[in-house]
Amino acid sequence: MAPYLLIKVTWVVGSPAGLLPVGAGFDLTGWVVLNAVTIGMAGLGIAVALALVRPWGMRIPGPPVVFVAWVGTGFLVPMLPYAIVDLLLGTPSGSGDDAGASMPAWEATLVQCSFVGMGLGLLVALPAYLRRRWPHAFAGGRRSAPWPAVAAAAVGAVWLYWAAGGTAGVAHPGERGANWHALNAVCGTWAALAAAAATLLTGRTRLILGWLGSGSLFAWSGWKLPFTLYVAAAGQADASLPEDLAVGGSLHVAAVLSGVALLRALMRPGQAPDSSWSTPADRPDDRPSPAL
Repeated sequence: MAPYLLIKVTWVVGSPAGLLPVGAGFDLTGWVVLNAVTIGMAGLGIAVALALVRPWGMRIPGPPVVFVAWVGTGFLVPMLPYAIVDLLLGTPSGSGDDAGASMPAWEATLVQCSFVGMGLGLLVALPAYLRRRWPHAFAGGRRSAPWPAVAAAAVGAVWLYWAAGGTAGVAHPGERGANWHALNAVCGTWAALAAAAATLLTGRTRLILGWLGSGSLFAWSGWKLPFTLYVAAAGQADASLPEDLAVGGSLHVAAVLSGVALLRALMRPGQAPDSSWSTPADRPDDRPSPAL
């Protein structure tokens, strides 16, 4: 994540100084605030990456580690196939909504490499960390209430419909591009997988797909919802989204809520020996903590 972090720092410093352009659709304040938020996100990503592999990571409270890791995997791991294909085609799209039309290709490539590298690292380090610290947790959980799976399936169906070229609920068809179609296809697929994990699957498959699918629902819609609200409030001619703002906003709210509900069901193992979320200070670093 270091290249991404450094790039965003240069944007926050360079734009107010007039050395770098402001992204299309943003005023200076909005641009600086957006990229300051992404700097914080990158810093959290670096911190959780270190926590997963260093001894002190076994001693810090569990909820922050689990939440940040869940959001991080939801952002990055489901997008790995898309990002790798994007790189191989030589048209890296950067971070999408916050890239801006003026991002040079080398900068977009570094951003994409940061995402791919972090995603691959989480894919390896996070399961090992969870297995060491909470060996009795994440055992498949209990079946969730029906509504989160229904909501996830409905959201995924709309996104897949848009990815296939459907126009219902699309306010500006001319704004759709290959990147928009591809992202809807990926997010829609993971929403459908999350719904399937909650209703049809069992064991380790349910655990993996439920974790990634619920994380994707929460992370990506949690990221896109503020953009949708910003575009609706700003009303700028150069800032528009393909989808109808009311429809898109409703989908993102449903995705965020269903993602949280699916994770809660996933993390309720049938028999947990202890509900403690933190490791006592006198426990050796290499011993597992009690279950979540």
